Amino acid sequence: MMLQLKNITITHRKDLREIVKDFSFVLHPGDKAVMIGEEGNGKSTLLKLIYQEVLVEPYVEYTGEIIRNNHRLGYLAQELSPEQKRGRVDEYFYHIPEFFEKTPRELGTLARELGLSKSFFFEDQEIATLSGGEKVKMQMAGILLSQPDILLLDEPSNDLDLDTLEWLEQFISQSDLPVLYVSHDETFIRRTANVIIHMEQVKRKTQARHTIVKMGYEQYVRERLNGLQRQEQLARKERSEHEKQMEKYRKIQQKVEYQQNMITRQNPHGGQLLKKKMHSVKAMGRRLEKQQENRTEIPDTEDSIFARFSEDIRMPNGKIILDLTIDALYAGETGTPGQPEMGKKLAQNIHLRVQGPEKICIVGKNGTGKTTLLSRIAEELLARTDIHAAYMPQNYEELLELEKTPVEFLQKSYDKEEYSRICTYLGSMKYTADEMEHSISELSGGQKAKLLFLKMSMEGNDVLILDEPTRNFSPLSGPVIRELLKNFGGAIISVSHDRNYMAQVCSRICRLTEQGLEPA
Repeated sequence: MMLQLKNITITHRKDLREIVKDFSFVLHPGDKAVMIGEEGNGKSTLLKLIYQEVLVEPYVEYTGEIIRNNHRLGYLAQELSPEQKRGRVDEYFYHIPEFFEKTPRELGTLARELGLSKSFFFEDQEIATLSGGEKVKMQMAGILLSQPDILLLDEPSNDLDLDTLEWLEQFISQSDLPVLYVSHDETFIRRTANVIIHMEQVKRKTQARHTIVKMGYEQYVRERLNGLQRQEQLARKERSEHEKQMEKYRKIQQKVEYQQNMITRQNPHGGQLLKKKMHSVKAMGRRLEKQQENRTEIPDTEDSIFARFSEDIRMPNGKIILDLTIDALYAGETGTPGQPEMGKKLAQNIHLRVQGPEKICIVGKNGTGKTTLLSRIAEELLARTDIHAAYMPQNYEELLELEKTPVEFLQKSYDKEEYSRICTYLGSMKYTADEMEHSISELSGGQKAKLLFLKMSMEGNDVLILDEPTRNFSPLSGPVIRELLKNFGGAIISVSHDRNYMAQVCSRICRLTEQGLEPA
């Protein structure tokens, strides 16, 4: 037994809502246990709690017992702390005692496996300037250097290039270490998990529940769906039969009551036989009520989100959305005219032409400048007046005002009608009334992503510039978002490593290399 959780209940301090209830679980050697579920269902909070209680103390309290058995836990956070982001790469590794015990050859092997340069561990580059994938790789390298007994990984596949993603899938599958992780990547889950922990919020997000099964993801989805269908069929059959029995009971009851009233008027001392008959009728009623107590319930599951863009958004086929040429792309540049070159040279001879309602996805290795390029594209398109562009960055905090509530962030006129409309929209994205009044800083990554999507749909944008748009959406919300973007009538220019997104949404995929963009 590596790690044991006993009767863990986690309650939000602000609205006293239970986000995890009576959760018990044992992580055994060889387990690759994935936590899945909708955004805001407590998955990341539970993972942080297991690692260090202090990480969640500001916003939740818990009861129950966590038995770590003196094992060394390796924790990959979904986001680096502000202090870590302000530091340098070499400083990050210098704080890991085991780093100095490794030989150059061992460091080189680890760097090669993660797709990093041999000199990466000694770079004086600021962590804030790394790509999202490089930050994940850096953390994974630090975790592996510390030689943990157990891995706790929060969205480990986020922002990784396809080569590293395949390495991570193989590493988790073949590693002797038990792994407990959170993921929304359906392909990644399918290829790595042998234990499924499904966290849910049912009854309009007022009741937390969980399901734990030792099986692969595809089998779980298949068996869960079949089980829900059987349960619903049985429940509806029982209700139909009950209604027939109740209808028969009501007719008998009415008939006996009528006969009883007639005899009582004609012979006040008669009707003994009818009294016995009425007693039998009431006994029948009690039996039917008893049957209802044990009836099969119609399955109560979380509903998927509802979101849509206006059907009026249509981009003409011949319209030039973008005709971009960049001689050289440098790390850290903003695209502002006259801006001095910053950082190392990432790529050169870049040309991208986007026309009409194309849906473009840019792929490439981590650190090649995909996010920098998308930022350049965003600056150019956001300044245009002939289109209405919106930008969803990889780091949501670039656009979100964290101290505001979701309602305040979306409000413009501050009248009652607008407030009511915004609350309706947030409800369709599965925000509770309490969550609508939480500060954005308290929301999960998926809830923040929903907020940005909602803002884009309300503003009627016809060009979307999206950096990893599906990275924080659950297996329940992900298909909705992909379908939404697939049917979007405008143009999309995006960066993504989501294999489902590329297959279902994108009309053209381009690979960014040091020599420019090429068809993928």
